[in-house]
Amino acid sequence: MSRDLLSTPVIKMEQKIVAIVPAAGLSRRFGRERNKQFEMLGGRPLIIWALEVFEKMPEVTEIIPVLKPSDIPHAKDLFTRYGITKVTDIVSGGPERQDSVFNGLKAVNNSDAVLLVHDGARPFPEPETIRLALNALPGFDGVVIGATPKDTIKTIAGEVIESTPARESLLAVQTPQVFRCRTLLDAYERAEQEKFAATDDSALVERYGGRIRFVRGGYTNIKITTAEDLLIAEALLGLKGEER
Repeated sequence: MSRDLLSTPVIKMEQKIVAIVPAAGLSRRFGRERNKQFEMLGGRPLIIWALEVFEKMPEVTEIIPVLKPSDIPHAKDLFTRYGITKVTDIVSGGPERQDSVFNGLKAVNNSDAVLLVHDGARPFPEPETIRLALNALPGFDGVVIGATPKDTIKTIAGEVIESTPARESLLAVQTPQVFRCRTLLDAYERAEQEKFAATDDSALVERYGGRIRFVRGGYTNIKITTAEDLLIAEALLGLKGEER
């Protein structure tokens, strides 16, 4: 993906760009009682990191976090404390990520909006890469950000290795992912009718014939899944501090 995309306008500057941020997971793999979104990272709650990126991007007009109902009062206090002013609605999440994103989609009040769907547990999305993804949307049904896996990947059946795909043909997908609201909402409605589940928003659009483009992201856009990931994020913060 050429960085020349940065020289072109982002979609249409007058177009509404809404960030939906699912953060209603049960944090089963994190190993602590409270939602990992409220664990502290560099002196701030994890969820605040991603929201601050969208807050500071002039292209993003609205933020819709999706949270467990019991977390909403605390989250409201945090958003006020940290100056997150673009939150127009806080939506209750569902039992799975797909349910939560669907709830967030239904809260968008403009079917012509462009959506950024971003995991609340990814604290370091890069504004430049987000702009690249927005600019890559025309002519496609969605855009994903991803990086070539560093490890060799093998496909397996039980305990038997079946094949070793070339790393160059693989993409470790990140967020945010970019879609037009109508496109993603249609895919979610059809998936609900078919009871089809996926762990990735673009997979639903692909299922119904959508063309998805990709933009290369960096390796620092990590997802906090386990407690060890939080330690890695702290180390990355140290490196980012040195760069500044």
